[in-house]
Formats: sequence, C-alpha cells, structure tokens
Amino acid sequence: METLLNIVIYLPLLGIPLILLIRNENSRKWIALLVTIITFLASLPLMFGFDVANSGTAQFLTEGGRIMESLDIKYLIGLDGLNLLLFMLTTLMGPIVILSSWNSVTKHLAGYLSMLLLLQTASLGVFASLDLIVFYVFFELSLIPMYFLIGIWGGAGRIQATVKFFIYTLFGSLVMLVGLIYLGYDAGAAMGGGTTFTTDWRFLSSDIYTVGLVEQTYLFLAFALAFCIKVPLFPFHTWLPYAHTEAPTAGSVVLAAIMLKLGTYGLIRFCLPIFPNAFMEFAPWMAILAVIGIIYGALVAMVQKDVKKLVAYSSVSHLGFVVLGIFALNTVAVQGAIIQMINHGLSTGALFLIVGMIYDRRHTRMIKDFGGLAKKMPIFTVMFMIAILASIGLPGLNGFVGEFLILNGSFFSELYDNKVFAILATTGVILAAVYMLWMFQRVMFGPLTNPENEKLVDLNGREIGLLVPLVIFMFWIGIHPVDFTKYSEAQVTELIEASEAKSIAVLEEARNEELPNWTARFYDVSESESQIASTK
Repeated sequence: METLLNIVIYLPLLGIPLILLIRNENSRKWIALLVTIITFLASLPLMFGFDVANSGTAQFLTEGGRIMESLDIKYLIGLDGLNLLLFMLTTLMGPIVILSSWNSVTKHLAGYLSMLLLLQTASLGVFASLDLIVFYVFFELSLIPMYFLIGIWGGAGRIQATVKFFIYTLFGSLVMLVGLIYLGYDAGAAMGGGTTFTTDWRFLSSDIYTVGLVEQTYLFLAFALAFCIKVPLFPFHTWLPYAHTEAPTAGSVVLAAIMLKLGTYGLIRFCLPIFPNAFMEFAPWMAILAVIGIIYGALVAMVQKDVKKLVAYSSVSHLGFVVLGIFALNTVAVQGAIIQMINHGLSTGALFLIVGMIYDRRHTRMIKDFGGLAKKMPIFTVMFMIAILASIGLPGLNGFVGEFLILNGSFFSELYDNKVFAILATTGVILAAVYMLWMFQRVMFGPLTNPENEKLVDLNGREIGLLVPLVIFMFWIGIHPVDFTKYSEAQVTELIEASEAKSIAVLEEARNEELPNWTARFYDVSESESQIASTK
C-alpha cells in the first residue's frame, strides 16, 4: 500500500511524455483522461484500506533516507485523518477537470493537458507530505502550472491576473521559507544526536519539541501569512477574483476545489501543532478577519454583474467559514472546517463547471445577457439549482453540514469567548442565499428576451457525466455526513488536546525565562500556578 500511495501521486506525470509525443490531439485528450481515471481508481484502495480507529497515525508511510546525515530532510509521505479526504478529492477532480475542457481548448493542447497533470501531482504531493521541506517543494511546484494555465489559456486580462496571482503567492511562500529554515535548525538542535536540521512533522508536532513564545510569534506569522494568502483570507484576497475570472474553466475548478485548500490545510497541519500558543493568542484576530471576509465577500458578490466573478467572491465568503472553524479550536468546529473544505470543492467546483458550460454556448458571463434559460435547458437548470442550494447550505445537502458544525463550534469556542463571531458569521449564510438565488432567478427565469438564448441546447452526455458525481457527493455528505467525518474525528480530538497540553508546557517554561515585556503581556505568562493547573 505504501507503493500504491507513491503510484497515485506520480501517475499523472507518466501521461505528460505520452501527450507530448503523440501528435493526434484527440488521442492526447483520451490519454489525459485515462491517466486521471486510473489515478482515481488507484486511490480508492487507500481510502477503503484506511484504519479509521488510528486516524491520528500516518498510514501507507514512505520514509526515504536523509539527504545528509546531519540534515534530517527526507522524502516522507503518508495519509492520516487530516489529509485523506483532501487527497481523495484531488484524485476525484482529475478526470472531471480534463473532461470540462474537452472541446473548449484547442490552442497548445499538449501543453494545456500537461499543466493539468503536473498540477494534480503537485497538489497530491502537498497533501501527502509529512516533511516540511518536501511539502514546500510541492507547494511551490503547484504555482508553476497554474501560472501557465492562467497566463496562456486565460481571458483578455490574463497577464495582469497571472502577475498578481504569482506575486502574492510567491511572496507569502518566500516568507514561509525563511521561517521554515529557522524552524528546521531550531528543531535540529533540540533533536540532537548529530542532527543539525530537521523538518520531520512527526518530531515538530510532538510534545518532545517546543518553540519559545517569542519565536512562536514570528514563525506563526510567517507561516500563517503564506497560508492566508493561499486561502485567501481578507485582506489578502484581491488576487483571487482576477485569477478566477481570467482562468479557463479547468483552471478555475482546480483553483477552487483544490488549490485554495492548501492554505486552510496548512493552518491545521502546521500552525496548530507546532505553534500552539501563538495559534491560540491570534485566534480572536483571525476570527475577526474570517468574519469580515464572510460578510465582505457576500456583499461584493451581491453586486457582481459577471456570474463567474460572483462565484469567485462567494469563495472568499465561504472559505472565511473554514478559517473561523479552524481557529475556534474545538472538535466540532475543526471537524466542520475539514468537511467544509471538501464541500466547497464540490459545490463551488460544480458552479465553475456550470458557468463554463454556459460560457461555451454564449461566450458571455454577464447576468444581463441571460434570462429564461430554464425553458431551453431544463437539465442544466436542475444541476445549477442543486449546486446553488448546496453552496448556500440547504439542509440535506453538503453545505449545511459544514456550516452548521462551524457555527455550532464557534458559538461555544473558549478561544473567542465571544459569541458575536458566530452570530455575525450567520449573516453570511443569509447573504449567500440572497445573492445566489437572486442571480439564479435573473439567469434562469423570466422571459426569453435575448434571441441568442433561443438557440441554446441543453447539457449533453459528457456535461451531465461531469456533474453527476459531484451531485451524488453533495447529497451523500448532506444526508449521511458520518461516512466522511469519521476519518478525521479521532485525529482532530487528539490534535487539539495535544496542542493545548503543549501550549501549557511552553507557558510553564516561559515563567522561568526573561522575556520581552510585550511577550509576557501578550501570552500572560505571569498567571499563577493554580490558574495553569485549572487550565489542565
């Protein structure tokens, strides 16, 4: 099974030389589709063979040798409760993404398909990596194919969108790299035994290794900046609407369904267990940014005239819920955040697919150019409505499960100690219903006033086949969410308990150290022994 995990990660790369060598463009598309289907099918035994009872332990582990004896940098990959569902979502979206642009992309097709396959391998590597250097390599690798997908196959404003996307994300990544190098040497010194540098997540997240309060503050900010830009969290969101609007349909789907989750995943995987004190102290501030993003994204989406840009701003709003749940730091909210990452990938990915389908027919995304489409496209209307209802959190569909868990957990969060965050975030649910249903009403209902819309044809078999798997999962998660939440529940509980215990140990150590005044006040290290004991 360890070998199978590696096969799944790198199998998409095997399709690239075949695509480049074969001249027939139809054959190139079939090779890309076949490779992604095989990748998805090969990943299924990993999910079925996953031991849910031991979700906190990395399974299907592959551990390579060190680069140098003193540098504990090694190829370390595995699956646990935090990354399994995201890994499976990435393999599921592979063939869907290839099929989404089956007829719409004709320019430089070999390069286009190669970039999609490279992006899938990079995303799978990010989620499976348990060594921070390996994680960083895959994290940066994912930028390259997305850069070309937007820059070459994007819309009229693709150059500006590409530059903004690349500068934002690269800046955050370089700041994280500085923090990563410092963390590696600090952990290497703590590990000892001739090791000067280590980025093994198992050691960094263990109770054996702790980071001082001053260092935690700066390292948390360095890592969190990179991840928040990737999410993107307000106010680092400005690159996303441009990237989504100008990207080809496949690029928008991958960006929404997979790449944005690299940020929220990083906050849970690295920031919480390695910098628990800073994570908890910054939680209220992160919650404020999340709530602002929820409301701001919804309000801006409400006034959009372009359907694709409206969906893009809805992503800013919905991912604010995920960040709010992560920083509530209780099992209910964090579980909600994890399942909401999957939900967002399914529902928003479906919405971008649907927008792409109507754009291929009409070559416009402006709401004013539509109206009355339900009369000509009944199947399209049903699929569109299901995706919208899932996105706004209708009970019985997947979006409700994630938002309910997040709002429930946030309401009782001890870190915020302020129920107003959950109350304000709830307005985002209401606003989502307003802008999504209003957009749907203007596009799909009313009279057919535009002659161009009279010529529209309904979804074909390929397009229905794209959306049906996503719709099935929307209902499945909505009706029986335990089939999915069970994979991470045990690990989330263990992770939170371990992080809280680790933070208390750091505070106890800090009481005997001479700290800068701002650090002592910020972390309240002067609290009495009885207070620390009661926290335990």
